[in-house]
Amino acid sequence: MTTTGPADPEILLVGSVPLKDTDDVITTVYSAMGAHLRRIPDGEIGERSNWIGWQYPRLLEHPALEIDRDARPYALATERGGVVAEIPLLRFRDGVDPHSVEIDTGYAEAAKSYVYFAGLKRMGRLRPDLRFQFALPTPLAVACHFISPAHQGAFAAAYERALIQDVHAIVHAIPHPELALQWDVAFEVFVWEGRCPHWAADGRAESIAALARLADAVPDAVEMGYHLCYGDPGGHHVIEPKDSGILVDIANAIASRITRPIQWLHMPVPADRKDDAYFAPLAGLALHPETRLVLGLVHDVDGEPGNAARIATARKYVPIFGLATECGWGRRPPASVPELMRLHVAAAAAMTC
Repeated sequence: MTTTGPADPEILLVGSVPLKDTDDVITTVYSAMGAHLRRIPDGEIGERSNWIGWQYPRLLEHPALEIDRDARPYALATERGGVVAEIPLLRFRDGVDPHSVEIDTGYAEAAKSYVYFAGLKRMGRLRPDLRFQFALPTPLAVACHFISPAHQGAFAAAYERALIQDVHAIVHAIPHPELALQWDVAFEVFVWEGRCPHWAADGRAESIAALARLADAVPDAVEMGYHLCYGDPGGHHVIEPKDSGILVDIANAIASRITRPIQWLHMPVPADRKDDAYFAPLAGLALHPETRLVLGLVHDVDGEPGNAARIATARKYVPIFGLATECGWGRRPPASVPELMRLHVAAAAAMTC
């Protein structure tokens, strides 16, 4: 294992890892893949394992919000798996001024898991250049998932204020050279696909403008990246992508709007897409010079041969990229983690041949 810096190709862990606790996550993934890691997440263990699901009970208890009895529940559905869950939507109570609402998301408190990372570094058990990676959702995701349509715009503004406060708290508590923040971008993808209504007249433009406002809160010395996602509730995508074209359009829009450094941008690759048609739009990427593209093409359903085939096709259009899975691992069986880590390392080795 290298001790002076990460080896190429880079391996990115998207976020959640279904192990016992943060200490277990960090030591396990570092032992198996440390030579290729630039950042290690805390694993999003416990209530955070189901992405933003843990936000709903917090919002349900908020004194400014109540269930909207007149709104149809949000149907969390996938194209291949059907409806996974129905979620009663929330609204602001009558008489509440949304501009005065404060929301405690819990993310700043959750980021205190950094203490495990810092402790392992002090003991010399992690490479000195490694960063602690912490993921945050976007206001659009929480608003569209949990809030009644008529109230989504006002709620998103309140939640954006809360997230920016979280960022300020996190970057105050964690040394900037130790930190990397990731924005999880899923509902923005659905908006760009034309499958998710937006309260703004131009949902595509507003979704990118919101990402830019969040990025402005992150100091340049803190690494920052984006995880683009088609979701995986019930093990299926919310939308089955036709190709990578929408992802490329979003990536280019992010790069053109955001001026601060963007260290990585992750794109998912479905397991059944080894064809040129899926990867060809990647030739049109216009990322910042410092931005590393990471392709989520490592799958365990078809093992090393499938991963090698996806890598070979991707290389026709983008010669250099990092490796990851499509989404986080939090909803996987813990017993699947060792093989998944092995497949990442095998894919990285194959790319260096």
